[in-house]
Amino acid sequence: MKKNYLLLLFVFCASVVSAQNWEPLFNGKNLSGWKKLNGKAEYKVVDGAIVGISKMGTPNTFLATKKTYGDFILEFDFKVDDGLNSGVQLRSESKKDYQKGRVHGYQFEIDPSKRAWSGGIYDEARRNWLYPLTQNPAAKSAFKNNEWNKARIEAIGNSIATWINGVPCANIWDDMTPAGFIALQVHAIANAADEGKTVSWKNIRICTTDVERYQTDRKAPEINVIPNTISPNEAKEGWTLLWDGKTSEGWRGAKLNSFPEKGWKMENGILKVMKSGGAESANGGDIVTTRQYKNFILKVDFKITEGANSGVKYFVNPDMNKGAGSAIGCEFQILDDDKHPDAKLGVKGNRTLGSLYDLIPAPADKPFNKKDFNTATIIVKGDRVEHWLNGVKLIEYTRQNQMWDALVAYSKYRDWPNFGNSESGNILLQDHGDEVWFKNIKIKEL
Repeated sequence: MKKNYLLLLFVFCASVVSAQNWEPLFNGKNLSGWKKLNGKAEYKVVDGAIVGISKMGTPNTFLATKKTYGDFILEFDFKVDDGLNSGVQLRSESKKDYQKGRVHGYQFEIDPSKRAWSGGIYDEARRNWLYPLTQNPAAKSAFKNNEWNKARIEAIGNSIATWINGVPCANIWDDMTPAGFIALQVHAIANAADEGKTVSWKNIRICTTDVERYQTDRKAPEINVIPNTISPNEAKEGWTLLWDGKTSEGWRGAKLNSFPEKGWKMENGILKVMKSGGAESANGGDIVTTRQYKNFILKVDFKITEGANSGVKYFVNPDMNKGAGSAIGCEFQILDDDKHPDAKLGVKGNRTLGSLYDLIPAPADKPFNKKDFNTATIIVKGDRVEHWLNGVKLIEYTRQNQMWDALVAYSKYRDWPNFGNSESGNILLQDHGDEVWFKNIKIKEL
């Protein structure tokens, strides 16, 4: 009886698996169902694979499906020559009114370089990197150079997730483009030595029926790309918004009972501290959360203007400094290291971007994009604190000990009693008289 039960179970499971409806996107013989866009690189069929061949003097070239796809699971095998970058577009578009028909949209990255970001998600001709593998370094070893690799992409609703050889690579939550074509990219080349290099794809198949049923459970850590929102997965993990993207709810002036009437602006989902001459907290003043936090992970996206100075503070006691200047607390420094003089003050760079201001310096080789938004992350677990920038840990330290007290004693905070040792405190965004932009301010209480 037990054998019969196991046999029936095996037959049932096999029938469920075989029920997935796969449709081939490539017939293995010719390029029927595909069209070339933008560039002049060549595509041909060789031994049952589509082979793209790099060419000098042409922009990125794309071989796109004539059909468009919304929710789907896509699988394919790919192989690429060293020195040639490539990718697979999904939910992508080419419109006459957008950069004269330039292909744009989500891209599954193919990257054989030492950077090793294959499987990451790039937004071609639009927002650039959405999920570089700095966010998931463990996936960098999934791609095998000079071999066939198996890729899987699940695009279901606002969720887009990727795998290479069964290893989870990227996972985003975004709603910008719900449907579009799939395309195979041959990247433009700048070096004549790379002409004639190839990238190949085969076994390209797609499932568009009952896709939720076949979703993979094990995914890479998620990044929510939709500004000032909490995804269902973030909500499940305990994340909440500290700023709703529209109003001053949950915030007030550090030395006020209400939100400042000047010096701060909210527009298009961005919270801006306005330029006012570079003085510390002399215009609208710092703003703080209306409640205090103890153990948490805080994430803040920020973008600086040239020469700007600002900061994110925590363990803040707004009543500690009633005079001129900023409210007192530990600070994740936000600074234009190249243009602001504060970068050269302090000790060993402890006033540079990402540093624990005037106490512990961040490394000089930190990952920072001066022209775009960057993500500052502060993790507090009891007396243990970490500063992260764009997915890379910059510093870590422990409070409430002799080493901490000695560090404070040689800083500008030495005259503030028990500095940095508070069990909890407000979170602060600093007005230092320079224009700095903030968004996606989120917290997870631990």
